[in-house]
Amino acid sequence: MKSRKLGNSGLAVSALGFGAMGLSFPNAPTKEESVKLIRSAVENGITFFDTAQGYGENELLVGEALEPVRQEVVIATKFGFKNGDGRLGLDSRPENIKAVAEASLKRLRTDVIDVFYQHRYDPNVPIEDVAGAVKDLIQEGKVKYFGLCEVNTEIIRKAHAVLPVTALQSEYSMFYREPENEIIPTLEELGIGLVAFSPLGKGFLTGTINADVELDKTDARNMSPRFSKENREANKALVDLVVSIAVDKTATPAQIALGWLLAQKPFIVPIPGTSKVRRLQENVGGADILLSNDELNKINLALATIKIVGERYPAQIRDTAERK
Repeated sequence: MKSRKLGNSGLAVSALGFGAMGLSFPNAPTKEESVKLIRSAVENGITFFDTAQGYGENELLVGEALEPVRQEVVIATKFGFKNGDGRLGLDSRPENIKAVAEASLKRLRTDVIDVFYQHRYDPNVPIEDVAGAVKDLIQEGKVKYFGLCEVNTEIIRKAHAVLPVTALQSEYSMFYREPENEIIPTLEELGIGLVAFSPLGKGFLTGTINADVELDKTDARNMSPRFSKENREANKALVDLVVSIAVDKTATPAQIALGWLLAQKPFIVPIPGTSKVRRLQENVGGADILLSNDELNKINLALATIKIVGERYPAQIRDTAERK
């Protein structure tokens, strides 16, 4: 697989990464199956792996799976929640950041964290203090690069002035294009990479989740207004567009969604997650999708006519989940 550099940092990663969060969800594969899946990702050319303190036992899983190939891969993890539990609130105090780093290093079976993200902005701690704490960790050789997640341009600039931000992780896909308004132009200006989570719209862009599909009661998408039966029906036009392009390109809808993202900017790295080897291999094929300027223009013109219905998060958690 081709590699990409995350902004001006010089950090090179595979064009597609692997988001491991889903391997800690209910109904996830067994530990043995998950380890095998992560190692299969490496065999398929993926070198960039994403986890977090807040994903339960996920760091332990990723650490075990990647230990034999540690020098060949880039591992990103995150800090920012009290005791690593988002339900307990935010905690980006410098002393907590440093404690989380020590614990993550052990769980990941490594002596350095490649990319250390603030998982969510903490309004109780100046972002300059957060950047300063990560800067200390970099100077100590425990972290290589600094990242932020889902913050606005003001926060990005303030952090970047203290310590260069290597990557911003944010949701971005045909299903959620808000970053195009201010975030992506700012990242391009400052030389920061964009790591796109949920690049397949939490599965919606695969074309397998229509209004008739009954989501399992444990499925986290049940909480998202965007995935209500009515909104899935309302957003069907987007899926129809992606499916039609896939037919024309002899590809799958997921591959088109990933190819479109990769074509937007050279510093964008999507991190799709999956629990199935066949889906992993399908996603890897998305890195080979080449869309001409004419094709991209046609797609973007069509996208401009489609209004996406439904919020990403329910109102009761939106303030926390989207806090900028």
